Amino acid sequence: IFFRAFTRVEMFRQSVCTRPHAIGQRLFSKTAAALQYKAPMTEMKFLLDDVFQLQKHYEQLPLTGGPSAGPEMVDMVMTEMAKFAENELSPLNEVADSEGCTYVNEYEVRTPKGFKEAYEKYTEGGWQGLHYPEEYGGQGLPSSLGTVTGEMAATANWTWLMYPGLSKGAINTVLSHGSDELKAKYLEKMVDGTWTGTMCLTEPQGGSDLNLVSTKAEPIGDGKYKINGTKIFISCGEHDMTENIIHCVLARLPDAPAGTRGISLFLVPKRKVADDGAVGELNGAKIGRIEEKMGCHGSSTCVIDFTDSEGYLIGTANKGLSHMFTFINTSRIGVSMQGMAAAEASYQNALWYAKERLAMRSLSGTKNPEKPADPIIVHPDVRRMLLTQKCIAEGGRAMIYECALLADLMKEAEARGDKETAKLIDDDMGLLTPILKGFLTETGVEAANLGIQVYGGHGYVKENKQEQILRDVRIGAIWEGTSGIQALDLLGRKIMQQKMKPLNRRLKQIYKEILPLVIGGSSAAVRKHARSVMQHAFEWQYLTFKIAAKAARDKDFVGSASMDYMFFAGYVTMAFHFLKMEEAATKQRKAGNGDADFYLSKIQTSAFYFDHLLPRTRSHAESMFTPLSSIMDMKPEHFSFDHAL
Repeated sequence: IFFRAFTRVEMFRQSVCTRPHAIGQRLFSKTAAALQYKAPMTEMKFLLDDVFQLQKHYEQLPLTGGPSAGPEMVDMVMTEMAKFAENELSPLNEVADSEGCTYVNEYEVRTPKGFKEAYEKYTEGGWQGLHYPEEYGGQGLPSSLGTVTGEMAATANWTWLMYPGLSKGAINTVLSHGSDELKAKYLEKMVDGTWTGTMCLTEPQGGSDLNLVSTKAEPIGDGKYKINGTKIFISCGEHDMTENIIHCVLARLPDAPAGTRGISLFLVPKRKVADDGAVGELNGAKIGRIEEKMGCHGSSTCVIDFTDSEGYLIGTANKGLSHMFTFINTSRIGVSMQGMAAAEASYQNALWYAKERLAMRSLSGTKNPEKPADPIIVHPDVRRMLLTQKCIAEGGRAMIYECALLADLMKEAEARGDKETAKLIDDDMGLLTPILKGFLTETGVEAANLGIQVYGGHGYVKENKQEQILRDVRIGAIWEGTSGIQALDLLGRKIMQQKMKPLNRRLKQIYKEILPLVIGGSSAAVRKHARSVMQHAFEWQYLTFKIAAKAARDKDFVGSASMDYMFFAGYVTMAFHFLKMEEAATKQRKAGNGDADFYLSKIQTSAFYFDHLLPRTRSHAESMFTPLSSIMDMKPEHFSFDHAL
């Protein structure tokens, strides 16, 4: 069998080599469609309607937009954003990568062709203010709708979305912590998209270590401060899409205590704004350079030198880091979406290619006798790669939507003055955020890498755009805190420091939802998978206790175990969502609702996840308890005897 298969492969290879132009034309006759994004509306609506029961959820939001978000409104919003993402944003993605941003001078950076025009259409459509309060010019819809529309834009053109996306972090920060004067002066223009915003944390000497922030803020009277210092890696720090950019800047007051306890947060506009809202002179926020990067070429990554820039305190002095976490957490959820979006985009391209690309014959028998070879989608290894991508995209989408719905409930609790409930939900989201950010960006990179592998050599060629997806998403596991930092945040701050309270609440929720499925799931497969999730949830809790016991003797054990722990948590969390998707699909299929084949595909995708991806937890559970000595005993000078001496 293998000899015959090899002979067929060699004959086909020779035919391809003798007719490269003809085979290339046939190969890409349909896969050109893969170069443009298609919003997966069927998948999205399945999650929203069948799994999360969106309309019942919105009934719980009488104060924060629920009554306005009826089925017709949701459908209209999704349909219109799908059109915008497919027709306006997706065609600009390749342009952004090839053209990039251009440094003109210290106050001017030019974005790729078409970015500014697309942004104008975006703001004209009211998209930036979709879920912000009407008192500041928004439309007052639930924030989860912004997540749903954001997914489509993110997958179509991630680097374009970064400009309005970072602005949302700035808006959220001013909304949550700004004075009434700052809100009145800046929010309306930010909410309608007239101005954008950035986050300025990182400095050359510190990287992710904010203890080392040295930018200075001196009070100059009338509630104003003079800001001096250099910030690096500022995404969208300068561009030509709006007349003003509002920077949220971490800096130290003259009498501030050392470390993170002495950091304050300031609003620093690119151009000064008069009391009547008129935009005035430049404010000393000079662009030292824009970085030449591996990917994300459409986003200007800037070095900003603040030179006697006029700023305003946001919130309370020396509480800047806690205030900035409003922005940081917004960004981390956004970067989680970047991982999922990369998986979706790469999967869309790879699926087209796998259906069209002819290579070899199926070992189980010819599937396409009228062609010189079978499409590669018949081969088990190609299917393994495609299904892994599919699982990461669809499971990641469910994880992000859950967090978005929790954010809705938190805002509703805040609106009715229920601080206790809001705090509990915030803590729950705090536990999920590092799992989403760390796990989904790492698996997003994996999915993008698999997309290249499906294409083979063609995936390494720029015109097919698979390699761009990998280059663009690679930063996801780095910015807004590396995966290692997310893992430490999860295990150290969110679990150990809080004595496991958020984790125990999370596991209690999982037990509550899956216990009925263990007993009365809609199929034998659902019941089997429910038992598996239950067992993994118990193990999650046990592993946490075991780590705590070892960390009591040596704190380095937390750092040693944290990455494996994060991956374990991520795979179990995703399994929980696949179980819910499988149960919903099984119910709908048994009831004869909708497309039976679609629901069957959901059941089969879940089976693949439980059979092929969830077992990865075995290696993570084992390696998180390997001896600490194998990591920590080697002396730094012994890592190499040839270099770095």
